Amino acid sequence: MELQNHVTEILGCRYPIVLGPMRLITRGKMASAVSNSGGFGVIAASGLSPDELRQELTIAKELTTEPVGVNIPVYRPEASNWLDVTIKMGVRTIYTSAGHPEKLMDRIKGNGLRIIHKVSSVELARKAEASGVDAVVAMGYEAGGHIGRGDLTTFCLIPQLVDVLKIPVIASGGIADARGFMAAMALGALGVEIGTRFVATKECPVPDFFKQAICNSSGDATVVIGKGAMPIRVLKNAVIERTLVMNQTEVDRQIVSQGDARYVQEGGDKDTAVMPSGQTAGLIRSIISIEEVISEIVEGARNIADQISKGYRGVSHGL
Repeated sequence: MELQNHVTEILGCRYPIVLGPMRLITRGKMASAVSNSGGFGVIAASGLSPDELRQELTIAKELTTEPVGVNIPVYRPEASNWLDVTIKMGVRTIYTSAGHPEKLMDRIKGNGLRIIHKVSSVELARKAEASGVDAVVAMGYEAGGHIGRGDLTTFCLIPQLVDVLKIPVIASGGIADARGFMAAMALGALGVEIGTRFVATKECPVPDFFKQAICNSSGDATVVIGKGAMPIRVLKNAVIERTLVMNQTEVDRQIVSQGDARYVQEGGDKDTAVMPSGQTAGLIRSIISIEEVISEIVEGARNIADQISKGYRGVSHGL
C-alpha cells in the first residue's frame, strides 16, 4: 500500500499522520519524535510566549532534521508574534485553527510557506479554500480538546468536504489505530490527525494519571463541556461531573471556581485536572512509544489493504 500522496508532499513527511496540536502538550520534544517516526510533528503555540515558542522550535531542530509544523490559533492576540517566530525559525508549514486563516495569509504565502487550516463544517472549509490554504483538517464532534460548535462527526464530515473541495482533506477525530486510518482514507481523506492516542505514549509530557485515565477509559468516558462558548471534549472526573450541573456557557470561570481544578498541564490530579481527550480513549489500552504507534498504524493499514484485496479477489473468483 502506497502511503505517499499530496499530503505527504505538502508536509514533507513519509506518512500522512499528523500530531494533533494540544496546548502545552505538543512541544518540541514530542513533535520531533513524531517527525522522526515518519509522521508530521506539530508544536502548539497556544500557551507559549514568543520566546518559549522559539525555545521549543530550537529543541525540535536539535532532535530532528525532519519537518515540524506550528499550530497558531488565529483568534489569539499573540498570533502575529507567533507567526514572526515561526517564519524566522524556518518552519515551512503553518497549521492554523480557531479563526479565519485569511488574517495571516498574506504573510504566510508571501514567505513561500504552506498552510493547513482546521475546520468543522463545509461552510468553514469552503471559506478556507477560497482564502488559499493548501489543505484542511476536518475535525468532527468525537475529537478531543477544543472542537467546533456543530455536532457533525468526522466520518460524516470527511466525504462532504471531499465532494466539494479541490484541496486535500485530513481527518481528525475518532482515529487511534489502523482501522480508523483506513476508514478515513476510504472516505476520501488523504491523511489523519491523531491526538488522544499520542497522549498515551512514553514521550508525551502529561502526568501519568492522565495517561492511565485514558487507558482505563470506557467508550463513554468523555463529555463535551463549554457548549455555547469554547466547547471542549474532556475525560469525566470529579470536577467535570460537578461542572456538568452548572451553566456551561461560563465553563472556564466555573472550573477555576472548583479550587485547584485547572488544565492538566497547569496542575491538578486525576480528580481535579481538566484532561482533554477524544472518544477514541475507549480504544486505547497501553502506553507505548510514538514510534510504535506510527509503526502499528502503517503496518496495520497495509495488512488491512491486503485483506480487503484478497477478499475482493475471492468474491470475484466465485462469480
